[in-house]
Amino acid sequence: MNVRESKTQQSPALERGARILDVVARSKTFLSLSDLSRELKIARSSIHSLCQTLVNLELLIRRNDQTFQLGPHVMRWSNAFTLQSDVATEFAAIWDQETGLPGATITLTVQDGAEVVYIAARNAALSRSALEFRVGMRLPAAFTATGKAFLSHMHDHEIRRLYAHGLPEARTSRSVRSLDDLLAELRAIRLQGYSCDEEQVAEGMVCFGATVLDAQNHPIAGVAVSLTLDAEAMNNRDTVIGNVKQMAARLSHRMGADIPQGSRMRGA
Repeated sequence: MNVRESKTQQSPALERGARILDVVARSKTFLSLSDLSRELKIARSSIHSLCQTLVNLELLIRRNDQTFQLGPHVMRWSNAFTLQSDVATEFAAIWDQETGLPGATITLTVQDGAEVVYIAARNAALSRSALEFRVGMRLPAAFTATGKAFLSHMHDHEIRRLYAHGLPEARTSRSVRSLDDLLAELRAIRLQGYSCDEEQVAEGMVCFGATVLDAQNHPIAGVAVSLTLDAEAMNNRDTVIGNVKQMAARLSHRMGADIPQGSRMRGA
């Protein structure tokens, strides 16, 4: 494809929107519609329409003085890029080097509000997991092992605000049903340093999870191991939990986290 063909296939509105975001990002001051119109040599009426769309998408924020700044959605993209470029790569490297968990399904997630999003998954060929995980899959954080691990880093009042309208619809008969029960689970997770989803996402499946921390010791990802809930899995429970915690610690170390011996998650 030559340059001319490439340009004819571009969306003018999308290109202009990207140029607006670029200018706002580079500017050392907050810009108004008139400023953007002059800078980009685009009619003010067009700039107004484009900026309104960007505000609606949370890509821009309109300030009280009618100037603009980058919106929170841009940060989500930035976080996703960082996570998918770094954590997922390191996750794959650790899996390839050594997992100590033959026949297990191992997943990597990031938190998006009350959900977790799967950014990497290794469904082992011999795994008998009751659910096949896919990149891009979303599941309720309140039910999943990594979701519970993420939530355990939040204060109780933050959890109550997140679930102000109640928990999501149960996926199985074992899914946590009340906010008080969820908070009790999270208190236990903070003490033991790992999380557990026992048939809360899928019947017959147990998952153990832990969080991956960044250089500021903030949770940026969650790693989990999923197994069929049977006598064999329960016999290996301590080994599986140890491997999950070790994998999370190794990923955290590679992400620059400072993890003192015997450290615990943040309290309520």
